[in-house]
Amino acid sequence: MRARRELLAAITAVAAVVLPVALPFPSGAEADRGTSVPAPRTSDLTASPPPAGTTATKRHMEQLQKIADANGGTRASGTPGYDASAAYVAEKLRSAGYQVTEQNFEFPYFRDITEPVFNRVSPEAKTYTRKVDFRTMTYSGSGNVTAPVEGVDLVLPPTPRSSSTSGCEESDFAGFTRGNIALIQRGACSFQIKAELAQAAGASGVIFFNEGQPDRIPDDRVGLLSGTLGAPTTRIPVVGTTFGVGEELSAAGTTVTLTTNTEGDPHRKTRNVLAESRWGDPNKVVMIGAHLDSVVDGPGINDNGSGTAGVLETALTTSGTQTTNRLRFAFWGAEELGLLGSKHYVGALTPTEQDKIKMYLNFDMIASPNHFLGIYDGDNSDAVGASAGPPGSDKIEKFFEDHFARSDLPYLGTDFTGRSDYGPFIGVGIPSGGLFTGAEGIKTPSEAAAFGGRAGVAYDECYHKACDTIANLNDRALEANASAITAAALAYGRSAHLPGGNTTVTSAPVVSKRGGAAVKHGPDNDHTDVPR
Repeated sequence: MRARRELLAAITAVAAVVLPVALPFPSGAEADRGTSVPAPRTSDLTASPPPAGTTATKRHMEQLQKIADANGGTRASGTPGYDASAAYVAEKLRSAGYQVTEQNFEFPYFRDITEPVFNRVSPEAKTYTRKVDFRTMTYSGSGNVTAPVEGVDLVLPPTPRSSSTSGCEESDFAGFTRGNIALIQRGACSFQIKAELAQAAGASGVIFFNEGQPDRIPDDRVGLLSGTLGAPTTRIPVVGTTFGVGEELSAAGTTVTLTTNTEGDPHRKTRNVLAESRWGDPNKVVMIGAHLDSVVDGPGINDNGSGTAGVLETALTTSGTQTTNRLRFAFWGAEELGLLGSKHYVGALTPTEQDKIKMYLNFDMIASPNHFLGIYDGDNSDAVGASAGPPGSDKIEKFFEDHFARSDLPYLGTDFTGRSDYGPFIGVGIPSGGLFTGAEGIKTPSEAAAFGGRAGVAYDECYHKACDTIANLNDRALEANASAITAAALAYGRSAHLPGGNTTVTSAPVVSKRGGAAVKHGPDNDHTDVPR
């Protein structure tokens, strides 16, 4: 209780600087979560102009948009657009007096060189549309093949709960006809395992389709499947598709054409940008991070220019503030390819360095246009979805709950699934938390009542698309979250008691893919393409 009182005292002391104005949200029923939703004020979220405090944070997002525009519409790691983004962030931090380190690492780069093709040839011709019906899986090989489709240990119709182990074992491919295209259902093991086993069995291509449970918690298992094979170990074409398309292709006598032309560089270089404050105990580090990269397909201004801008502006705002604890800000590279930057950072820490990091805060997509205000569920209080974070994560969750409650803002719990850059920190026992406003999951009626926006529509319809531009954000969500980031940095920077840093765990958290709506905001609560 003493530690919590100190945090609340610290946030109160800086309220004039960091607390957001009371942002209006429509009144309505509580969202369908175990977490209490404070009573919102009555007003249309989109009716009034954005608060003035948004300007400084948004200015960084505008600069990231300009960088993308000048570099082929992307800021993906391994591209000039990312290098320019990293240079922009580093220059701002150095100018503010931070000690800046650019941590270089190699990663396996990937992109589609030309548009992939996916067509059904028989029993009736049909053309499938990229990003609507299918996507190339990250690290897919290249090829042009027309061949029969052969299902691999499919569960059709799907069971009410996830049960598919399709393609997870070598025995699943017993009797597989070499040269056919393997049709594999999502579930149980990684796409990389499934694809490698299919390739070893002689498949000429692989089609992954979603498992089929429309109400699965915490994921929708019906929509378009996009993901990564984890590494460039598969030489054949591999795509992901919806449950509906997969079920359609499972019919006897189906033949398809599948063409991919991809580029993979296993030794492409990129970097993390790290900034250390001048004050505070170096043995008590409060770490705050966001991923800096976009996907290849777009500029990534909400995902994750929003989190980048929020963390950057917090660093600039607090640069002259003397703190009890050391503040360390991180801007991660190659998150979109599997949390590679944060994994590299955590993996390179010595045990002594790791022990100095007492907490990690993560901010990934904080301005989604059809948003909710999500706080990572540090204690798994509703016992739904992924497990709790390491001890101390519950205190971080409570801090953000108190912050939003003091500003008369509704909020929801959102699962830790290991799908964003908190994952590596949780994996080594560092208390973690943060904020999130939704990706491609679908907004529920109760969420629309609490937060405004449109039910039955994605939180971010431009997720991982070229339209994720400076026009693709909600100013009020950005302001609420950016203010909360600064509040946390100042409060935890000044607190004599931090959540932890001496706890170890023996296994990584449960990982699951995001999707539709759920009892807690487990759907879609992260977005890196490593689903199972």
